[in-house]
Amino acid sequence: MKPLRFMSIYLFMVTVTFAQTEWVVYKSDNSELPSNSIAALTIDSDGQIWIGSNLGGLTKFDGNEFTVYSGYGIAGPAISIAVGEGNTIWCGSQNGGLTKFDGTTSTVYNSSNSELPSNEVRSLWADNEGKLWVGTAAGVVLIHDNSWTVYNTTNSDLPHNWIYAFAQDSEGTMWIGTAGGLAKFDGANWLVFDQTSSSLPDNTVLSIAVDSDNSKWVGTMFGGLAKLTNSGWTVFNQNNSGLPANRVNAIAIDQGGSAWIGTTGGGVAKFDGSNWVIFNESNSPLPYNAVYAIAIESNGNKWIGTYGGLGVYRESGVVSVEDNSGLIPDNFFLNQNYPNPFNPSTVIEYTIQNSDVRGKNSEFVTLNIYDVIGNLVTTLVDEQQQPGEYKVVFNAESGSRHLPSGVYFYRISYDGRSVIKKMTLLK
Repeated sequence: MKPLRFMSIYLFMVTVTFAQTEWVVYKSDNSELPSNSIAALTIDSDGQIWIGSNLGGLTKFDGNEFTVYSGYGIAGPAISIAVGEGNTIWCGSQNGGLTKFDGTTSTVYNSSNSELPSNEVRSLWADNEGKLWVGTAAGVVLIHDNSWTVYNTTNSDLPHNWIYAFAQDSEGTMWIGTAGGLAKFDGANWLVFDQTSSSLPDNTVLSIAVDSDNSKWVGTMFGGLAKLTNSGWTVFNQNNSGLPANRVNAIAIDQGGSAWIGTTGGGVAKFDGSNWVIFNESNSPLPYNAVYAIAIESNGNKWIGTYGGLGVYRESGVVSVEDNSGLIPDNFFLNQNYPNPFNPSTVIEYTIQNSDVRGKNSEFVTLNIYDVIGNLVTTLVDEQQQPGEYKVVFNAESGSRHLPSGVYFYRISYDGRSVIKKMTLLK
């Protein structure tokens, strides 16, 4: 069965948000997102966003379209996702076990047909050695080269069998969030941090992130946020900081080192080590104050999964493609560049039809090329144009310009509107 693909009305009917719009919000009533209750987010090596829902299955968004993978035998609801070797998708369900999915074929592992100790898979982590760490309601499973190893409170020093989170530090050590504290495991030795042995504010650890300094950020169910460094613990909560709520479900670290913290009831917080910035339903387009997943793209887009929809935020404007079909006049058409991928040149075609119906017989058109983080690469067109068909050649190796392989965007602006498409330079 083919996946269900949903285009944003027409591919040419899109607008770039960049600096003009800091937020894009996707809900089931304004997009083909199948459910507003977002439980998991991850980004694969191609930049595609994988979305898991408490009320649905697995969905992918590639910047232009949603693909809903129904009818593939993927166990759901999808509450955890990890990207393994070769962009293999691993999906953990609330009660259906673990699914391995290659985009076409799915294999489901459960407590009946495998060594999986529980069909509730709350967390997943694909490490840098090709190992998959599986967090269940009955312990941890390590899968490597088709070998399964189970760790639980009976056969190891794991403090609790309910597993909520994983993270790996710069030394390759695994950090495991449980209902009985935070566990550190180097493959041989266990070290447990709990309220008795450390300054961990609560034993139920829901989220973990490791920053570029190898500091561990730990989100708890009732005790707020804790940061563990070589110097010890620092605890942030509603009483001593700008943290908006003490339940911390998700943590992600951006390229500048700021922590993005998803809470229940308080929205999402950005903390740069000194200052707190809070985004909630009252002061932003955040769709819901219960935030359960955060993923950050290399271009700075923050994907924020809530129980009321999916938000995308970037301070200087989202680098994204969104549907704004109602804004695109019927006298203008932008085609996909060809070839695509290209090296080193590609052709961009667009059509301006007769616009006398709007009392105008020409349009002032600009055609710009941007890199993936929104920097202007070059301007190809900047002039008044009459109705007609136009072709423009973009060369990535023109003069002193020598662009690296990657994703680029071409944007045409006219009459106060902008249209964007994505293209790939592949050397």
